[in-house]
Amino acid sequence: MFPPETGKQSRIIMLNIQRFVCNPFQENCYIVSDDTNEAVIIDCGAYFKEERTALVNYIQEKKLTPKHLLATHGHIDHNFGNDTIWEQYGLKPELCTQDERLYQGLKEQALRLCGISIEYDFPPVGRFLDDKDIIEFGNHRLSVIHTPGHSPGSVFLYCQEEKLAFSGDTLFKMSIGRTDFDFGSFDDIMDSLGMIRNTLPADTIVLPGHGQQTTLAEEIRSNPFMK
Repeated sequence: MFPPETGKQSRIIMLNIQRFVCNPFQENCYIVSDDTNEAVIIDCGAYFKEERTALVNYIQEKKLTPKHLLATHGHIDHNFGNDTIWEQYGLKPELCTQDERLYQGLKEQALRLCGISIEYDFPPVGRFLDDKDIIEFGNHRLSVIHTPGHSPGSVFLYCQEEKLAFSGDTLFKMSIGRTDFDFGSFDDIMDSLGMIRNTLPADTIVLPGHGQQTTLAEEIRSNPFMK
């Protein structure tokens, strides 16, 4: 179970959430499962061999059955390891329709933004997600909430049963995602943050794509971009 880290948060979460901090950008990859042992993998940024091995070992040790490989958006640091999940479990990534162009250019992103030449191939997209789509695994459901700005197809993945959201690079603890990359928009991300503030419960636990977890209430109270 993912331990509470913020404020007085003590709500029991009936999900097992394991965070792996990956690649040179310290990206958060999450493996999320419940008591059925079905799991989803969110933002598989595992780049180095030891990171990929750690993910596979965890899945094997916990006897999990991965059902979905999800990407909160189409940037390379959140997708480095998709080929390992495809090869090991036959899962193709699922991401928002609006980030198809970014996903198709992952190798170019790696070279231009990271100076990394990638020799392996990425799996094709298995499913394009749209706002309000539902992803099911075990006894849980994740709702897709389109939050453009950091990228055109950035999304929150929200579990209503647990009041828990995976925010990708849209919302961080006391910060937000950059909008100066290709196809980013500051106006769009501010609109998305306003929508999230007005839509999700304030006690929603937020698990971001980089850095530590937070709550929506904490961000509304202290994050200058959420005022």
